Amino acid sequence: MIQATGLTSSPRKELPPAVDDVSFEAHAGRVTALLGAPGAGKTTALRLMLELQRGRGITYFRGRPLHRIPHPSREVGVLLGDVPGHPARTVRGHLRMLCAATGVPARRADEILEAAGLVSLRDERLGTLSRGMDRRLGLACALLPDPHTLVLDEPARGLSAAENRWLYSTLRAYAARGGTVLCTTADPKEAARIADHVVTLERGRLVADQAAADFSRTRLRPRVAVRSPHAARLCALLAQEARATRRSVEAVHEGGNRLCVYGSTCADVGETAFRHGIVVHQLADEVGDMGPGAGAGEPAVDEKVPPAGAAGEPARPGPGVPPPTDDTARGPDHHPGAPAGEDSPASVSPSQKAPDGSKAQDASVAEGAHPAPGARSRRAARTRDTGAGLPPPISVRPAPRPLRPLRYEIRRATGVGTGFLVGAAVLVVSALTAVLLARVGHTPQPRLLAAWPRELPLPPAALGAGLLGALAFGDEFRHPALAADRGTVPRRLGLLTAKLLVASASAAVLAVLTVGCDAELLHLVYGREVVEVPADWLPLSAGWLGLVIGCACAGVLAAGVFRSTTAGLAVVVAVPLLVVPLVHKVTEGPAVRTPVPLASRLRDGVPLRWPFGGERHLDAVLRLIAQPVGGALTLSLAALLCAYVFTGLRSRVR
Repeated sequence: MIQATGLTSSPRKELPPAVDDVSFEAHAGRVTALLGAPGAGKTTALRLMLELQRGRGITYFRGRPLHRIPHPSREVGVLLGDVPGHPARTVRGHLRMLCAATGVPARRADEILEAAGLVSLRDERLGTLSRGMDRRLGLACALLPDPHTLVLDEPARGLSAAENRWLYSTLRAYAARGGTVLCTTADPKEAARIADHVVTLERGRLVADQAAADFSRTRLRPRVAVRSPHAARLCALLAQEARATRRSVEAVHEGGNRLCVYGSTCADVGETAFRHGIVVHQLADEVGDMGPGAGAGEPAVDEKVPPAGAAGEPARPGPGVPPPTDDTARGPDHHPGAPAGEDSPASVSPSQKAPDGSKAQDASVAEGAHPAPGARSRRAARTRDTGAGLPPPISVRPAPRPLRPLRYEIRRATGVGTGFLVGAAVLVVSALTAVLLARVGHTPQPRLLAAWPRELPLPPAALGAGLLGALAFGDEFRHPALAADRGTVPRRLGLLTAKLLVASASAAVLAVLTVGCDAELLHLVYGREVVEVPADWLPLSAGWLGLVIGCACAGVLAAGVFRSTTAGLAVVVAVPLLVVPLVHKVTEGPAVRTPVPLASRLRDGVPLRWPFGGERHLDAVLRLIAQPVGGALTLSLAALLCAYVFTGLRSRVR
């Protein structure tokens, strides 16, 4: 179950908080609807519950806050907004990447695709999906790790009637399995139709916390929907007759030719229109919301008072309108507040009756009759048996493996073509730059092979490696992919290590390919003498690999700290432009230097002999770090790593 206590958002400038002291519970085995008009604070409340937004209050998921749960995605499945994924990634690739992130077998992706009806779209890109398929995939991502709780923000927004029926049946089946479902909606009729419990918010405050039957009885009003080319005139006549007869009838002109009449019947409205010669195109009974003007003086929590009319009087049903029933026997296909329309069982004709009489029973409940005892339990059993498109539960979860973040990072990096395009662009630019530098002349051979002119702070390969590293984190903050219930990637050492390893490997491959392509092109254009191997090729190769890999790691850390790909690349460029001059300025001046090499000092100072000539290798590494760019890059990496650890610790404290 979910226990939200004292949820309060941080106050805004000269404005009240979007959510102010909201407390409620969502029980297991039930669908709980968080109802409120746009701007009432529903999404803010969910973000506070999921610790995505700063504020006060705490939320327990089965007795533990989210930051105390080792694997949050296994406990809470979340759908906030659109599908959290890169638009160029395929549907199956996105699900397989999430399988690696959550530690479930890769075959789970195919099970989810079949359950959600997305098998035919497995190779489609996320950016090409329709609104309905996008919401299906979002719910499939939430169900992927088989969580106990679902938290959905307006899952039915923009869906068709058929897609709505699929969504509601899936949520009902999920709750019938014992799961907890919390979803937001702005439509009172939708909340009454799908939910077992309704929590109502208004202007960030809790105004009602009711069972669905009580919500339907006390907070919904029957109305007559009228369509007429003279709707404004009919509205005025109905209001005039209501004042003359002192009846609590409220006519609301909703614009155009539509009119809603509260507290009356189709017969009375039709007779009024006939007496005054007004043509009526539609006359139908509906179940609407509380009506205009009912927002003021809302009942307190759990108060069961009839809704107020336009003048503050109790709304009394007109002649011929049956009073609302206190019926709590509901099933997955019926709710007392469901409108008589396409999705309502009340619209089922006798010819559509199922062999077991289930549809006829639902229709009788919609008309106000009391269902037979045990009807709800039978409907729940049918829902549990059919499964309503739910994937099979995960019976045995594999133990966490240290290679799981690495597998996720490899699938994340190779699932889209951005990295390959960056690598191809770097190779083309480097080759052209090397040919141009060789034609101009006055460029040393090491810089020529690296395509690094003196006028540029970094070679193209280093900039490309920094961009690949920045995409490792920055792309996830734009399109969250890992642990979508936390909004961003969790700051864990295993994930950071995996990103640094993959970025370093990609940078090393890019560095080798750059030198190889440049040398081959120079050999074809200018001959063999331009690409002769220098005598000190080993330290030059080590310095070249260290520069490119260091830029990639700097991009990873900077994007993780600043949560932006652009900021990560900017930090990489800032190392030679800003940090190197700063290091020069700090270290300039007379210094006492010894002509004895570092290797000799290490050999003389340490009694034990270094194995395999280790002092020479250490001397070479320190010489690389002592160079301006190497020292500045090392200093930047140390500062970024400290900042990353600090931000991770601060988020845990919060």
